[in-house]
Amino acid sequence: MYVLAPLEFNSGASTCDCAAHRFGNAADHPERVRRYPSDMTDAEWAVVRPLLPVPDWMHGRGGRPEAYCHRAMLDAIRYLVDNGIKWRAMPGDFPPWDRVYAFFRRWRDHGLVREFHDRLRGQVREKLGRDTEPTGGVIDSQSIKADAVVGSDSRGFDGGKLVNGRKRHVVVDTLGLLLAVMVTSADTGDRAAAHTLIGQVAEAHHRLALVWADGGYTGSLVEHCLAAFAMVLTIVKRSDDMRGFVVLPKRWIVERFFAHLMRTRRLVRDVERRTTSVEAMVARSMVLLMTRRLARPRPARA
Repeated sequence: MYVLAPLEFNSGASTCDCAAHRFGNAADHPERVRRYPSDMTDAEWAVVRPLLPVPDWMHGRGGRPEAYCHRAMLDAIRYLVDNGIKWRAMPGDFPPWDRVYAFFRRWRDHGLVREFHDRLRGQVREKLGRDTEPTGGVIDSQSIKADAVVGSDSRGFDGGKLVNGRKRHVVVDTLGLLLAVMVTSADTGDRAAAHTLIGQVAEAHHRLALVWADGGYTGSLVEHCLAAFAMVLTIVKRSDDMRGFVVLPKRWIVERFFAHLMRTRRLVRDVERRTTSVEAMVARSMVLLMTRRLARPRPARA
């Protein structure tokens, strides 16, 4: 967890309380003025700061003290995810794009973005009066067109959706918060990916006992979940006499999750070379949503 010690700034003019300003070399660079809608407010930063992982250089495990403000780094990544820009098109008031990308890559490769995301999810669930660990979830997939930078080894053609690209397999809780995400080529079957994805979810969330799914997950997967993970996989099907758009129980939760992903422009089209980068972008999109929820004042009940 982030250090919560008394402020000891390297420069008396600094007003940021991130670790890079307090113990690193970020005071050598001027602080930026927050001007974009994706920038964290002071209320969001107050929520985010205690949940940030402590850098290795503060534990004496090597590496140089960071030279750029952590809040500015997070704002730069939020701007990229929310607006869908290229890394090299980073606005000039943020740190250099290669330093921001190195920050993003370090968090991605060491699992820090996942750890940070899970801490925020626990905070959101507690604020809504739920237990930190969920007991129910919803699984589904979404096929997305891929850009030319996506190699042939991680892309395919989804014949059902007529999409040439990748597929995002996700499990969300009953609040629509992300539990797990796995990115594959679009020609990967839902049941084949679910064998691996549900195993990851069951290992990380031991209290998860019930998962809802659509008709694409029928077959041996139901028996496999019950035998291997003691988890009930319930299929929510659309009846034959339904006409037009109908909201199906529980399945609308994951569809709302996909709708949120499509509002962050970096995820409208798959432009990442690595599937791990896509998974990190999905987590970053949910971080943006959860920080706003946590910073929002809770309305008083009548």
